[in-house]
Amino acid sequence: NLCQAFWIIIIIIIITNNLESMSEPSPSKSTERKWFPLESNPENLNKYISNLGFDTSFYRFTDVFSTEDWALDMIPPGTVAVVFLYPLSDVQEQFRIKENKQLLEYQNRDDNASGVWHIKQRIGNACGTIGILHALANIPESLKVAAISSDSWLGKFYASCPSEYSSIAKAEILENDKEIESKHDAATSDEQNQTDRGGIDDELETHFVAIVNVGGCLYELDGRKEKPVPHGPTSPETFLKDCAKVVQKFMDRDPEEVRFTILALAPCSSD
Repeated sequence: NLCQAFWIIIIIIIITNNLESMSEPSPSKSTERKWFPLESNPENLNKYISNLGFDTSFYRFTDVFSTEDWALDMIPPGTVAVVFLYPLSDVQEQFRIKENKQLLEYQNRDDNASGVWHIKQRIGNACGTIGILHALANIPESLKVAAISSDSWLGKFYASCPSEYSSIAKAEILENDKEIESKHDAATSDEQNQTDRGGIDDELETHFVAIVNVGGCLYELDGRKEKPVPHGPTSPETFLKDCAKVVQKFMDRDPEEVRFTILALAPCSSD
């Protein structure tokens, strides 16, 4: 009868809504905005972070040419953060979705119990800036005080959204900041770029991720993931090699790919 048909329709709608709510959340659902992508060029990134307020006279991003020891040994000791670029291939995306579901299973836990600064990416193509913010926010406090002026954009931004804020709350603060949008855009059109930035709606094929050491634990920080991803213990002495092991996992998942770039935030060479 009509009454039974009505309740059957209601049940179907409820089941459908529940299934949709279980699907992976997209970083772009909350905003349709897009930025031009940053290039993984250390000269350009160093100029960018300097414009944001980071003093590059002591620490700078430098290329790491391989995850093998010969390349790691070329980097001055004391790396405090790593940013790497990897291709958004099917195998990487399948792994990310699976990992994100595992992270969501712990969504009721305190996201910031570890003191890691993490922000969600909800602006298209903003992963370069997100990766930089993740890297610089989690450097040792003594370096942060020395290298980031309190009246710079970085100083003001980090003061406005401490690690205790949720990843979404930080994202909302970033999204309402016109200054960082302008600075990001200037970096993508800088003459030091080795390639043309293309069209803003071009499909992005690579993604930036940061790796940091917080409290002796190695964390992978990705704005498209719900939380920091822990990768076990680390130390200042072993940090770069530990980061290389994480990057190597990405490479091993996609052995035919060569579009990987590794950048270490390391002390400036004395040469």
